[in-house]
Amino acid sequence: MKTSSRAPTRGPNASGSSLRNRSASRGACWRSVAGWPARAFEATRAATRRGGGVVSEVRHELGGTSLRRFKPYPAYKGSGVDWLGEIPAGWGIKRLKRIVQFRGGGTPAKDNLEYWGGDIPWVSPKDMKVSVVLDTEDKITAQALRESATNLVPAGAVLVVVRSGILAHSVPVALSGCEVTLNQDLKALIPRSELLPRYLMYLISGMQRELLVEWKKEGATVESLELELVASTPTPLPAIAEQRAITTFLDRETARIDALVAKKERLIELLQEKRTALITRAVTKGLDPKVPMNDSGVEWLGEIPAHWEPMKIKRLFRQTKRQEHADLTVLSVYRDYGVVEKSSRDDNFNRTPEDLDSYQLVNVGDLVINKMKAWQGSLGVSQLSGITSPDYVVFSPHHSESGRFLHHFLRNKLLTNVYLTMSNGIRPSQWRLEPERFEDLTVFVPTRTEQTKICEYVDHGVQGVSQLIERVETAVNCLKELRTALISAAVTGKIDVREEVRP
Repeated sequence: MKTSSRAPTRGPNASGSSLRNRSASRGACWRSVAGWPARAFEATRAATRRGGGVVSEVRHELGGTSLRRFKPYPAYKGSGVDWLGEIPAGWGIKRLKRIVQFRGGGTPAKDNLEYWGGDIPWVSPKDMKVSVVLDTEDKITAQALRESATNLVPAGAVLVVVRSGILAHSVPVALSGCEVTLNQDLKALIPRSELLPRYLMYLISGMQRELLVEWKKEGATVESLELELVASTPTPLPAIAEQRAITTFLDRETARIDALVAKKERLIELLQEKRTALITRAVTKGLDPKVPMNDSGVEWLGEIPAHWEPMKIKRLFRQTKRQEHADLTVLSVYRDYGVVEKSSRDDNFNRTPEDLDSYQLVNVGDLVINKMKAWQGSLGVSQLSGITSPDYVVFSPHHSESGRFLHHFLRNKLLTNVYLTMSNGIRPSQWRLEPERFEDLTVFVPTRTEQTKICEYVDHGVQGVSQLIERVETAVNCLKELRTALISAAVTGKIDVREEVRP
C-alpha cells in the first residue's frame, strides 16, 4: 500500500472513508472543552443561575487534555476499509477470525435446581455494565457446565453481547477477569499471541458505532449481530509493544474521565433524592405546617392533614382496554418521567411491532401502569393522547379534576413497597402488579383548591431541581462522548500516544 508522510487529511481519504470527519464530529466536545469539574451542588446551582453553558463551565478540569494536543503518526497508508480510513504506515490489518478464537455459551435448564447456585460465574447481558467482569448475578454448578451447552471461558477473554435490545445503539464489551461461562447472547473472543485483549476491547468500544453498521443482522426479531460479519472484520494491528502503549494510555485517561463521570452521577442521585423528598412531602403532608393532622391508619403514610378525604382508586378510576387505534402515537411509561412518547427516548430497547391493533388507547388524564415495573415507579397520569402496550394497564378517570395531584401522589416513593406487595412473580424482573389489588388502594385527596396549590408548588420546585439534573446529565453525556472519541482516535492511529506513556 502507498504510504504518505503526513497527518491524515480532514476530508475523505483515498479509500473513500469519511471516518475522520465522523471522528471530528464525535470529538467536538473533546477539542472544545477539557472536562467537567466535580464541583459541589451549590457551585453547580450558581453556574446555572449565571446562565453559562455547560461547555464553557468545564474547560479546565482535565488539565488541557484534548485531541488537538496529540501528534499524528509520521506516515500513513490506506487501509482499504471505509469505516477505518488511513492507518499508521507500520500497522497491519488482519481479519478478526485470524487473530481470535470464538467461543459461545448457553443456558442450563432453569428448572434443574442442581444446575444453579454454584460458584461458576455465568455471564448474561445484564452483567455487562463493567469493563472487567469479576462477578455475575447468576452462578452455575460444575454439573451444569458438564451437562449443558455453556462453555468455560478463560480470564482475559473479550466478551461481546451479540443478541440484545441494547444493540440498537451500542455494543457492550468487557474483559473476563476470571474464568466464566456465558449464556447464548454473548460470545467470547480469545485473542492469540499477536493481539492484546485490552486493545481489542478498546477497539470495539471506541468504534462501536461504525462496527454496529457493519455487524447488524438484518430482519432479526431481536437486535443481533451477524457472527460471520464479526469474524470477517478487518482489524488494525499495531505491534504488541505499541498495543501496550495505547492501552496503558487509555487506561490512564479513561480512568480520569470515569472518575469525573462517577462524581457527576452521584450528584445526579443526590438531586433526584432532593426532588423525590420535595414531592413526597408536599403530596402526603400538604403545604401548611400548622394544619391539624390525623393518623391516616396506613402504616407507610403516617399522619396526614385531617381534612383530606380517603378514597379508593376504584372510586377515582376505572380500568379500560380500548384497542384498534394503530394510527396514533406510541406511548411508554418511565420511572423517572411518567408517560412519554416512546420515540422521544433512546434508551428503550423494546421493538415496537408492526401490527399495533392490540395496543391500547390512552387519553389525556388516563392513568397508565407498566405492570412489570410498577414497584419501581413506572406509572403516571398521561398528559398525552396515543396508544400503549397491551401489557400495560390503563385506567380512565371518573373525574379529571384530580389528575395532576394523583399523578404526583401515586408516583411518590413511599408507594413503591406498597406496589411490590400488590405484585406476584418468581423473580423481581417478573413481578406483575395485580390491577384488582391496586384498585383497592386508599389514597388521600385534598380539596381542589389545595390540589392546585400543591401541584403548582411541586411543579415549580421540580422544575428547578430538574434543570440542575439536566445540566449535569449534559455534562455526563459530553464526558462519555469525549471518552469514546479519545479511544477511537488512539486505537485507529489517528493520534500517536507512544510518547505519552514513556517514563
